[in-house]
Amino acid sequence: MKTELHFGRAALLLGSCVVGVFFWDTVALLPFKLLAVMGHETGHALATLLVGGSVERVTLSLNESGACMSRTPDTFFSQAVVYSAGYVGSALISVVLLIATFRFNARRAMLRLAAVWLVVMGFFYARDSFTIAFAFVMAFAFGLGSKVLPDSVVGAVNGFIASFTALYAAMDLKDDLWNSVVRSQSDAALLADITWIPAIVWAAIWTVLSVAVLLIGASFALRDKPRSTRLEFVGAARQASR
Repeated sequence: MKTELHFGRAALLLGSCVVGVFFWDTVALLPFKLLAVMGHETGHALATLLVGGSVERVTLSLNESGACMSRTPDTFFSQAVVYSAGYVGSALISVVLLIATFRFNARRAMLRLAAVWLVVMGFFYARDSFTIAFAFVMAFAFGLGSKVLPDSVVGAVNGFIASFTALYAAMDLKDDLWNSVVRSQSDAALLADITWIPAIVWAAIWTVLSVAVLLIGASFALRDKPRSTRLEFVGAARQASR
């Protein structure tokens, strides 16, 4: 069935991205940046568990850096999956947030799920005081917001978080993978160490995959759910038979 672009959602997505770019270096956006970094490290953690490894700890820092220390099976496939899961996983998480917020209007549920996610990461995998404090403070804020904020405010908050996370995923690719100095210490460099493929090639592969995921996910999220026309046909048939 044909779907149409929802211009209100598109405007909110575009507006949130413009606000994010304009106020990129302000302190007010730091919690949202760290939330996106936590999504990046969560991608590594989930991939580690999927390939049969174990996660030792996840850490965040005020300078927006993060790390996921884990033990993975000593195979190329396992390491490739885990190293790739940061940037691509961050894009996937962004798309899930976009679809949940814009397509399915899961307002309060999304905040509650975000609170549960942060509690799990903080309780099971955070080991330093800053990461623990960030995870639990943000979880409390999301949980409280899901209970006391009006629907319109919850929708605006969700829309901004989903949009900003997608923006950060794209900016993360640009800053980390296409800056030669940073790339030499990135996940791409780690994967280049165990293959004959240069880090810049991995950077290109991850960028193409991540951008494709973001574009396809955003396109799906910004369209209305298809409406059934079955009742209209039935009504028309009844009128014709009279």
